[in-house]
Amino acid sequence: MHRFFPFLQWLPTYKKGWFAKDLVAGLTVGILLVPQGMAYAMIAGMPPVYGLYAALVPILVYALLGTSRQLGIGPVAMDSLLVAAGLSTLALTGVENYIAMALLLAFMVGVIQFLLGLLRMGFLVRFISRPVISGFTSAAAIIIIFSQLKHFFGVNIPLSDQFQKTITNVFLAIPETNGYDLMIGLGGIALIVLFNRWSKRIPAILVVVVFGILVVYAFRLDTYGVHIVGDVPGGLPSFSLPEFSWPKLKGLFSMAIALALIGYTEAIGIGKAIEEKKNVATIDPNQELLALGSANMLGALFQSYLASASFSRSAINDSAGAKSPVASLVSMALVALTLLFFTHLFYYLPNAALASIIMVSVVGLINIAYPKVLWQYRKDEFVVLLVTFLFTLTVGLPEGILLGVLLSLLIMVYRTSQPHFVVLGNLKGSDYYRNVDRFSGDIELRSDLLMLRFDSQLYFGNKDYFKKQLFRYIDAKGDGLKGVILNAEPINYIDSTAVEMLANAILEIQERDIKFLVASAIGPTRDIIFNSRIIDVLPKEHLFGRTKEAVDYFDNPESLTQLGKKVAQESR
Repeated sequence: MHRFFPFLQWLPTYKKGWFAKDLVAGLTVGILLVPQGMAYAMIAGMPPVYGLYAALVPILVYALLGTSRQLGIGPVAMDSLLVAAGLSTLALTGVENYIAMALLLAFMVGVIQFLLGLLRMGFLVRFISRPVISGFTSAAAIIIIFSQLKHFFGVNIPLSDQFQKTITNVFLAIPETNGYDLMIGLGGIALIVLFNRWSKRIPAILVVVVFGILVVYAFRLDTYGVHIVGDVPGGLPSFSLPEFSWPKLKGLFSMAIALALIGYTEAIGIGKAIEEKKNVATIDPNQELLALGSANMLGALFQSYLASASFSRSAINDSAGAKSPVASLVSMALVALTLLFFTHLFYYLPNAALASIIMVSVVGLINIAYPKVLWQYRKDEFVVLLVTFLFTLTVGLPEGILLGVLLSLLIMVYRTSQPHFVVLGNLKGSDYYRNVDRFSGDIELRSDLLMLRFDSQLYFGNKDYFKKQLFRYIDAKGDGLKGVILNAEPINYIDSTAVEMLANAILEIQERDIKFLVASAIGPTRDIIFNSRIIDVLPKEHLFGRTKEAVDYFDNPESLTQLGKKVAQESR
């Protein structure tokens, strides 16, 4: 029960002294969540109230099932953009059809995440590398910023997740700019930036919301064409089942898979970052899938579109001193009170003010420092980041992250197909055996003995490279070579294809009247050796626990101790 319901772990140990901190943190995040939720719903192409709906049931479910104590769940800018970009390709007519598809999409994402959790597929997140996430996030942030220019300028600009189309549409719409909308948007950005520089304790976003409402109401700017939120339905969302049909499910399936993995990646990434900062470890990747899946499934039944983890709200929650998910429940309660009693206060809220909130919130997602580091030290990973960034920006969000993942996997496969394979030599006056290229001035080389180290698992993808390099080194030694020692410590696995290659290579070496010895093989590798054809061609006494023992045996076969034999030849 504790495993599937993590709240049973923290609730019994909850301390009274924590509540004050959870209350402050919850209220702080809640004040941000109300306008932010409405703004993010606009990104998704939904009426603003659906951003508030997404901050109710998903938060409650995650508080009960999630394993992070500070993660802020709810509507998220990037996921909202993905929803809008995906649904825009379906040629939907009417707001109600659009909302119905968004709710069905959220439910499908939840089902996929939940099933992945049941199947314990949390490891999938490891295949989305940091360069891919950084490139994708930066591109998505730019797309989000430009998607809000229609509210900023007060004109209709067709939505596109392709940057070049957005730029064209923006330039075509500039002549129709509403000056009042533009001034409100610029004023909102200026206020948030100034207040954040002055004092982080001041809720700058709330100030912009109040200021925008007061300015529009006082000067009746809505009569001058300023676009406002208008009527926001009051009351809590009602229960309703998504509209299931095979054509709809089929049309949303690929999009749902992409969103399920992206949303999970966001949650794990943010949660792990908070854990590292606090030096704790509570996050269970598979349970996080179950929690997010349940949050989206149940949320969709109560009119919530896609919910995930928010970096900004999670950071604020943590910095405000949140000790437990009680802080998130306080935020949820504040959203519920707003829906019950205060939605009428948002009637005159200008869309340009919400657009300014979004722009400032997502600009921090554009990471410049990390690509600079990669350019300096990891150019191959920089290429992955750059390609992901450009493809996401110009082709599409799902396509961008998919290409980034594929490219990073290809680079990984390429690296493992041609891993580090070096000649070792004895450091003068010591028992150390190191790379002759790194320690060339301090190495003693022998003409009769070749020592090698292969820094990777041995499998079908690199077996040919291994054999080619092995015999290249052997041939370079010439006729004086009498022994080859393979330091196998980095080899943690040998697949069946590589087993055949290695066994044949050993036979070929032995036919040249050269001894083949293996040193420092770890337990799992020894198990493979003893349970495969390798042991048929490699005598047990040619296995050694250390390279030094192999060298001593080569010089004097009587030198190996019983303990050395036991360590080298132990296997299941």
